[in-house]
Amino acid sequence: MRNSISEQSFYIESEEEDDEQEKNLGKDENEEEGNESDFSNYSNENDDDNNRQQSKPNSLASAWPQSYRQSMDMFSNVPSPSLNFLGTPSLSRLGSSFLGSSLIRRHTPEILPSLQKPLIPSAEEEKAPHRRSSHGLLPPIHPRKSSMKKIPEPSKDAHGITMSRQSSYGQAVVNGMNVLCGVGILSTPYAMKEGGWSGLSILFIFGVLSFYTGILLRSCLDSQPGLETYPDIGQAAFGTPGRIFISIILYVELYFSCIEYIILEGDNLSAIFPNAHLSLGGFELDARHLFVLIATLAVLPTVWLRDLSVLSYISVGGVVASVLVVLCLYWAGLVDHVGFESKGTVLNLSTLPVAIGLYGFCYSGHAVFPNIYTSLADRSQFPAVLLTCFGMVTLLYGGTAVMGYLMFGDSADSQFTLNLPKGLIASKVAVWTTVVNPFTKYALTLSPVAMSLEELLPSKHAKSHVYPILIRTALAFSTLVVGLSIPFFGLVMALIGSLLTMLVTLILPCVCFLRILKGKTSRLQV
Repeated sequence: MRNSISEQSFYIESEEEDDEQEKNLGKDENEEEGNESDFSNYSNENDDDNNRQQSKPNSLASAWPQSYRQSMDMFSNVPSPSLNFLGTPSLSRLGSSFLGSSLIRRHTPEILPSLQKPLIPSAEEEKAPHRRSSHGLLPPIHPRKSSMKKIPEPSKDAHGITMSRQSSYGQAVVNGMNVLCGVGILSTPYAMKEGGWSGLSILFIFGVLSFYTGILLRSCLDSQPGLETYPDIGQAAFGTPGRIFISIILYVELYFSCIEYIILEGDNLSAIFPNAHLSLGGFELDARHLFVLIATLAVLPTVWLRDLSVLSYISVGGVVASVLVVLCLYWAGLVDHVGFESKGTVLNLSTLPVAIGLYGFCYSGHAVFPNIYTSLADRSQFPAVLLTCFGMVTLLYGGTAVMGYLMFGDSADSQFTLNLPKGLIASKVAVWTTVVNPFTKYALTLSPVAMSLEELLPSKHAKSHVYPILIRTALAFSTLVVGLSIPFFGLVMALIGSLLTMLVTLILPCVCFLRILKGKTSRLQV
């Protein structure tokens, strides 16, 4: 079947046509003995109309990673059957049952038929005119294009609740804010310390540039039919190597974000319980090492889950958590009168690169923007969605940076929660909110990496329950090891921002845009 998975639908004909089709069924089967099915014949007779769309199953649908769309939808999805404003945008067109999968079941053939295929498709597979569908759900239908009505099949979440495939403007804004509002907000006062007051202009410049490159991603998606994700754009620009390279960059960024969560937990919990320690077999664990280990063990069961719908419900609270932490900072400064004694410096050239990396990390959302765009009911609203998201996030980050730097000056730590006085109620609320929030996002962040690795398993282990658990456990403990080896929250974040986020946010969208729309761009755009 050459149509994409998201385009599967029920075809309804009149009773007369059904009767006529049944009478001619035996005749049709004899005439189509060399064909795979009547449904594949439908694809052949409509080859002229679907010629461009048919390129997706032959190329994009068979290239690694196939799980990218559905795993990224966990970041851009807010499944809420009771709150329309927080509704659910479109699920993956490549496979929309990630929410419905479970710990004891790998991706089924009906959802991701190409997971068991090699990393790079064979030449015969590329040249194949069409493939047999892995869906045995639809009966053979006689190809009668003029008399058919196409009714999209509704998707369902893990709880069997029918969900909309299209999101509204408000839903898209909430999803975009949930992606952009992360732990980077804790380090903006530290970025001000490293760059000085003048360095704050970098935050606003990055905001403008990131908004523009988000628009470039939309242009890339619209350039060809079937492009839906960031790796799809990479493949359209540079073929399979481009898809693999961009995917690896995106997954490495997610992996390092998980390391940041582990470091964050260790720093804040050790600040709450500084005297905690443990003697284990002659090894003495201080407070930080102990809580890093405890945090890893605590999030490990969530990493094993296949059904992350519960976590996706809670993860939307990431926006609320970020705003709450910022409000606690303002309360401590304006009501409890903490700080406001240091004037700071105008510009710190020696540490300005660290500030650049920290500010760059604040806009790490481009990996999910294609998902948000393709899920919009009215795609013309995408620029307005981006403008709203970046405007609100920039004000939130900028206000936090200014307030934190005014309060703590050159003594600002890599996380402003570590600077807040321990006895204040606002401080306790901010610290515990910061501690709890990563527990919901760690599994959502690590799962895309794990799913991509599971795709590379040999076909004989495709339905095994052991290997996925081993892969996810190994990834979780590797973040523990790296987090203990590099216990510098601010520097790790600056490294991610400078090396990975800027590549994904600023450089690759421009490169792919120029490559895909070569010869169609103006000199000003170039």
